[in-house]
Amino acid sequence: MKALAILGSPREKMNTDILLNSVIQGLEQNQVEVEKIELSKANIAHCIACNVCSKEGSCFMNDDMYKMYGKFDQADIVVVASPLYFNSVTSITKTMIDRCQMFWSSKYVLNKPSIDRYKKRNGMFICTAGGDQKENNFIGATRVMDLFFKAINTQYNYNLLVDHTDKLFVGNRVDILERALKMAGALTNF
Repeated sequence: MKALAILGSPREKMNTDILLNSVIQGLEQNQVEVEKIELSKANIAHCIACNVCSKEGSCFMNDDMYKMYGKFDQADIVVVASPLYFNSVTSITKTMIDRCQMFWSSKYVLNKPSIDRYKKRNGMFICTAGGDQKENNFIGATRVMDLFFKAINTQYNYNLLVDHTDKLFVGNRVDILERALKMAGALTNF
């Protein structure tokens, strides 16, 4: 079993990264091969809405995103982790998602999905927020993730939404870290 773990935070070893690493640890304990991609270190250009993908089903840009496209199809599990920025995902996460327009176009415009639509995949979104968030403050981010997971033919089954991270460092919140480990185990159940 393979998992793709995508870090959409620019801050290594901080709240979002710690939670993602906890999920990775749980996946590895379940014999899942995990590849972690740190978007802040990737060279991914913005979608320019050229519509090449609507005609050809692929993106013409040859950057790090081009290398990621095949990894979505190979993955059995996709985990995306992003802090909450203005009630949505970070700009680096959104740039990656926008570049997945080719998957949406191949699936819904050309009716020739680039990703195997019959393969079972589980998806998870991890989101951290510094302040006291009401659950509905995560809605902007979870709606974006819902559309992303649909485009890559992945069942969006799990959210780990954690607030108060400015005051309560995730690394010290044993309950949250244990929940992340348990959710990782659940991701492996198909």
